[in-house]
Amino acid sequence: MVALRSYFWLFTLVVSCSALVLAESAWNGHTTPGSVTPSSFNPYYVAPGTKGYDSGSKLLHYSGKWKEKYSSRYTHKSVHATSRAKSYMTFTFTGTGVEWFGNMGQRHGIADVYIDGKLIQRVDTWSAKNLRQQRLYWTFDLAHGKHTLKIVNSGDRRDESKGTTVDIDALVVTMGSTTSVAAAPPPQQDNTTSGEDYAAAFENFASSPVTSQWTLSQKGATGVHAMQLAVISQSHALVIDKVEHNPLSIDGHPAWAALYNLRTHSVKPLRMQSNSFCAGGTFLSNGTLINVGGNPVVQDHTSAADFGDVDGLQAIRIFEPCDSDNVDDCEIVENHSRLRMASPRWYNTVVRISDGSAMIIGGSKKGGWINNSTTNNPTVEYFPPKDINGVNGLPITLPFLVETLNSNLFPIAFSLPDGRMFMAANNDAMIYDWKNNVEHRLPQIPNGVRVTYPMTGTGVLLPLSPANNYASEILLCGGSTVDDKKPGYEISSQDPASSQCSRMVLTDAGIQAGWQVEQMPQARTMPDAVLLPTGKVLIVNGAGTGISGYGNVINQVGSSNADNPVFTPVLYDPSAPNGQRFSSAGMPTSDIPRLYHSVATLTPSGMVMIAGSNPNLDRSEEKYGTEYRVEWLSPPYMNVERPHLGDVPRKLGFGRTVKFDVDLPLSLQGGDVKVVLMDFGYVTHAVHADSRLVYLESSVSDGKVMVTGPPDGGIYPPGPGWIMVVANDIPSEAVKIMVGDGKSPEVNEGAIRNLLTHTSADQYDDEKHHEDDDSE
Repeated sequence: MVALRSYFWLFTLVVSCSALVLAESAWNGHTTPGSVTPSSFNPYYVAPGTKGYDSGSKLLHYSGKWKEKYSSRYTHKSVHATSRAKSYMTFTFTGTGVEWFGNMGQRHGIADVYIDGKLIQRVDTWSAKNLRQQRLYWTFDLAHGKHTLKIVNSGDRRDESKGTTVDIDALVVTMGSTTSVAAAPPPQQDNTTSGEDYAAAFENFASSPVTSQWTLSQKGATGVHAMQLAVISQSHALVIDKVEHNPLSIDGHPAWAALYNLRTHSVKPLRMQSNSFCAGGTFLSNGTLINVGGNPVVQDHTSAADFGDVDGLQAIRIFEPCDSDNVDDCEIVENHSRLRMASPRWYNTVVRISDGSAMIIGGSKKGGWINNSTTNNPTVEYFPPKDINGVNGLPITLPFLVETLNSNLFPIAFSLPDGRMFMAANNDAMIYDWKNNVEHRLPQIPNGVRVTYPMTGTGVLLPLSPANNYASEILLCGGSTVDDKKPGYEISSQDPASSQCSRMVLTDAGIQAGWQVEQMPQARTMPDAVLLPTGKVLIVNGAGTGISGYGNVINQVGSSNADNPVFTPVLYDPSAPNGQRFSSAGMPTSDIPRLYHSVATLTPSGMVMIAGSNPNLDRSEEKYGTEYRVEWLSPPYMNVERPHLGDVPRKLGFGRTVKFDVDLPLSLQGGDVKVVLMDFGYVTHAVHADSRLVYLESSVSDGKVMVTGPPDGGIYPPGPGWIMVVANDIPSEAVKIMVGDGKSPEVNEGAIRNLLTHTSADQYDDEKHHEDDDSE
């Protein structure tokens, strides 16, 4: 950590340049009615597919002593308040959900919330700071039909409170339909440090009979939409969204990042300074996670409000290692005057490379839809900045990212065993020698299939093995043959996606042979390819027609550019004969559409976490609305006895041999036993950056595993990883381990100074005017 701390210390010595203010903001989608006048932010929001009711509506019935107050600070300029115990309000509605908005302050107390006569939750409305129009309670999981909400002043208050006031400013009903699928319950706040294990958390799986079937369960809610996802520890995953009206709040406004407890399904909101809309991320060699890029300030387009965010286009957000079950002190930090990229990037890909630093690839200079020459950022830069190829910390132009316009955002990229980088964009691919800034072009992806945003496919680096000297092989699946030069009014949500998978071995002979083409059982755009510890690839999510994005093409579904969700996963076996590699046998079928902004990742238990989907401008309850529900896809190995690991060392050095315990069930003894090292990746927009599986040299004897670390940072870039023992295709749970020496990547202070001298912070930010209101 010493080197990286010196890097941050250096930033504190440099005075930032003044920001350049531009009039134009960047965004993706349509302007909503009344959204062009910025105002102080309040969480009150009537999403598409919902209906708002003011506190003064005749449908709200008050009993006891209530007082109606009038002020421009309240929704529709009025609020109903009471400080009398047992005073209550009842409201009967037809729908699938309801939200209660009110105020919080130092004189506020505790309310009891009943649904259909049942006490559901006690809501504490006290706050040290007076907050307006807060979402105090919500539920979206009601069966469609008639329901009654009752809010009762309990007369109770916390010790800090100076009163027992409870008020009602507005209610919002999610109308739904008779065919609506119940949405997620409110996310459980992460206030505990539970030490329960996965078996306890998923007892329904543990008690299931042994079966060859996969199982699918819906459990938990992310609280913030899951646009970006990364597993950070044995117990938690990091979820990052864009600025929008998420149900989970922090500091009086919607949160757009959270930590999700993989064991208890509770969530902890995180403070984010800048708009992380369509950012990328990776872990560094010391375990620190960086999240980079995004979008400018949300004030002109998403709502008639100022969320308090700042420009995210050049942002570098730091999340230091957080491996404890207790995540109270874990946070995201950023300081744009001293810590930033050299250039603005939206829809960029970030990959950890062989020296443990991050390569930041491509993107757009501002928000939009299909990239073009005026917005394209056809460069790479590094974090920490490097003095390499004569640029001294500044971006390096890649002709590849110029020539692959227009469909070249979120390039698919993987670090290769020889230290070079594989890149795919549009329907082209190359190997990039970043140390010498040399591009080696590969054969074009066959049949005109485009694989990067908005014609989004997915990619995976197939397992690496010492048995074939770690020969690398790439698999690209899905996407679209839609012409990326067409305007949106000539593209339809009904244009068919591609079922093509293209596979190439990246050796001289393999490149000479070219791409080998296979067909998935179903066409998909926006699929997610998840490496499993068995070496197989799970393909989930996506649509059968259309392309990524929202609000751009004809025949939109709501605002979705895509339609015909694909609900059934498919398993790909790389080692099976061609023509026999795809199977959906035993696979469950979901009923939750997972379209634009969906994610999936392997978790330490061995289950696959599936979340997200919001092909709309902001939170929406219309068809293909914003999803907060989490699904858990369990392979058959979750239902049998599995290997158990013990005393796994915290560090695995390159070429070093370590020993740890393994308990193999009798049914697995004497069979094929392998040790795998995995990176679960950083997942967003069907890009699984850093996803990796490496078979390690190992031996097992008398309950002990002897395993040798990967030869170097080319085979596995230094940084966090997950180690598992796989016996007869039955994996243990994963244990987190640091690969390499755990040190920070090299810090070049001259390159940092040069970057700060020649760039400005938040140069695309609009001026913003805030009015603080702390009065009652």
